[in-house]
Amino acid sequence: LLSVCRSCLVKYLEENNTCPTCRIVIHQSHPLQYIGHDRTMQDIVYKLVPGLQEAEMKKQREFYHKLGMEVPGDVKGETCSTKQHLDSHRNGEMKTDENSNKETSEEKQEEDNDYHRSDEQVSICLECNSSKLRGLKRKWIRCSAQATVLHLKKFIAKKLNLSSFNELDILCNEEILGKDHTLKFVVVTRWRFKKAPLLLHYRPKMDLL
Repeated sequence: LLSVCRSCLVKYLEENNTCPTCRIVIHQSHPLQYIGHDRTMQDIVYKLVPGLQEAEMKKQREFYHKLGMEVPGDVKGETCSTKQHLDSHRNGEMKTDENSNKETSEEKQEEDNDYHRSDEQVSICLECNSSKLRGLKRKWIRCSAQATVLHLKKFIAKKLNLSSFNELDILCNEEILGKDHTLKFVVVTRWRFKKAPLLLHYRPKMDLL
């Protein structure tokens, strides 16, 4: 697997169907559907370039505000917290450094325990299309758009008491999904003009010779 700048890669794949580095064919007709987000590399870039992540988040907020849409994430809570902080200063309620540090520590702990609830969410319906597996009792779920197909495989395997999540295939529109595809990517590339929830099917893994 190779890591490439996403915007550069998308522009390149508009006219090509091969990897820009090794020239291996990604897909004959739909190469854009077979690229994934390298989060490890993204984290490294953010650490190497000071202020890049903050700048991108600022641009994202400006983009959504310009369209009159709510920014994905817990923006309301952030705005409310900022407003309370300003109000306390206006009313002359100056807090000591000790109390301020304590509140900051508590807020950070709450953020760490967020479990991606503040992420953009995706509604999913998981249907079984094989007589060899049973259906889920609760097939309707809602989770982070950053979750991957691999996360869904592990979830289904745990619910069905399977020995390994590698025994499963997950499909959308009768097409097997790659384990590294995020749900956001699946929605944009395969469910863009359809109504929620995103309908996915699971079945025992088939070995294609």
